[in-house]
Amino acid sequence: MEKVIKDGKVGVLISPGYGAGFYTWGYPTEAIFNPTLIELVEQQKVQEAIDFVEKTWTDGYSGGVQDLRVAWIEEGTRFIIEEYDGAESFRFEEDIDWITA
Repeated sequence: MEKVIKDGKVGVLISPGYGAGFYTWGYPTEAIFNPTLIELVEQQKVQEAIDFVEKTWTDGYSGGVQDLRVAWIEEGTRFIIEEYDGAESFRFEEDIDWITA
């Protein structure tokens, strides 16, 4: 899987706006790391990003594409993307209070 890495950080796409998610609404893991999509989002080419997503992955709902943002996360960091009412956010492994039996 291709990723964009700058200064030891990986570009990850997330849709923080309420209404529709991106990854949590059906797009595959490789979509959140896709170099072409990251470039389109950084250049604020919203319609081109929507067109690219709809052409590349035909199974997801593209409503969250317009709100995509690039987050730069330290390479090797473990995380999950959670969603509430369409707004996606990160939860990092170190932020979880694990319970041991």
